[in-house]
Amino acid sequence: MRSAGSTIDWRRLAACLLAGGLLAGTLAGCARNEAPSPQPEPKRDVIRLDYWTPFSGGDNQFMTEMVEQFNAQQDDITIVQTNTRLDDYYSRLRTAILAGNAPDVAIIHTTSMPQFVQNGYIENLTESAREVGLDWNDFTPHIRKATEYDGSSYGVPLDTHALVMYYNKSHLRAAGVLDETTGRPVIDPGPEGFAAFLERIRSAVASDVAPLAMPSTRIDSVWFWWSLYNQMNGGGTFYSESGMQARFDNAKALEALEYVNHLYATGLIPPDINDSFKLFRDGKAAVIMLGMWGTGAFEHAESLDFGVVPLPVLYDHSAAWGDSHTLAIPTKHGMTEEKRHAALTFSRWMVEHGEQWAQAGHVPSMTKVVESKAFTDQEYRGDYAAVANYVAYWPRHVKQWSAIELLIQEFEKMNYKQQTPKQTLENAVRKVNALASGHGENAE
Repeated sequence: MRSAGSTIDWRRLAACLLAGGLLAGTLAGCARNEAPSPQPEPKRDVIRLDYWTPFSGGDNQFMTEMVEQFNAQQDDITIVQTNTRLDDYYSRLRTAILAGNAPDVAIIHTTSMPQFVQNGYIENLTESAREVGLDWNDFTPHIRKATEYDGSSYGVPLDTHALVMYYNKSHLRAAGVLDETTGRPVIDPGPEGFAAFLERIRSAVASDVAPLAMPSTRIDSVWFWWSLYNQMNGGGTFYSESGMQARFDNAKALEALEYVNHLYATGLIPPDINDSFKLFRDGKAAVIMLGMWGTGAFEHAESLDFGVVPLPVLYDHSAAWGDSHTLAIPTKHGMTEEKRHAALTFSRWMVEHGEQWAQAGHVPSMTKVVESKAFTDQEYRGDYAAVANYVAYWPRHVKQWSAIELLIQEFEKMNYKQQTPKQTLENAVRKVNALASGHGENAE
């Protein structure tokens, strides 16, 4: 049995050893580093953004390449792109928004924005865009204003895409209407001058080559009419100020439509054309009126020697149908500030790399991009970049897409000689009136 003294000695020894060990450890630690070792930052979760687009053909290829490049250049955000045909894109997008399953960012045409803004389907981006360094003054004013409502911005404009004139240099050369110095077409002023230009082409090319190719169906002739109607001083009116009545039943609208009909009726636009794009690409059309998106595709047609210029001014001033793609944030529950910031970071990257999107043919929305060497060095784009300053957008109306569909139906009847231009306008005005007042079969 141990004595009391022995027990005290062991306790003292243990205490001394413990104190010594702690002191030695402390001194050793101080010798290595006076401050605690830094801990590694916790790995941030990647922000996944669902991105919806309505592109087809070459457009989709260029957009996909840009998304892949964005994803490869940073680690914090991943864009998952879903592409849908334009035919049912907006109905799917509205349904997703109402069901609470909206994407985090989506392409919206400026023509469709009125309905999305009025119904609260997309967010006001005025202030939140500035938080990621977007300056609204950096955009081409005409394009930017198309996205503004009551002084607020509801979409980050990506581009403008307007109607331009493509021409086959070989066919124009054969007709003697190509300036060999500039490579541009030679067209006398006015509507008569343009018709004479097409007549000279028809007399010089083979019978299976269209002087001007334009489909008898779909929207192309509507775009052309809207362009010419807006070229006239005092033209371009579509609705009354209230938006409840159609106001394109006037002499100028009829004059523009009669000119379009004249080109069809005289065969300068041959009948029953279904695919003008393919005809031109295959060398079977001398001239076509098409949106800028054709440029990127035509560049890859090896045997096609073509040029492109703004739509000729047939009346009083420059104007051409056009629209813009915008990057918008659909309204949804649970949209966090982190995701919103990520969506706008992606949007900023897209517009600042607009020269890549221009490869599809579009004119970028940012002034500095349009002025950059990366854009100006691209062939053809500089020939029509100025169109962005005078694009004739469709009027802001929540039912404009439905109104356009009604125009297409009536124009097709005219193109197939089932009714006169006057009857076409009268029927279209009556149907758009019913639509705008909420009584038409297509009223929403």
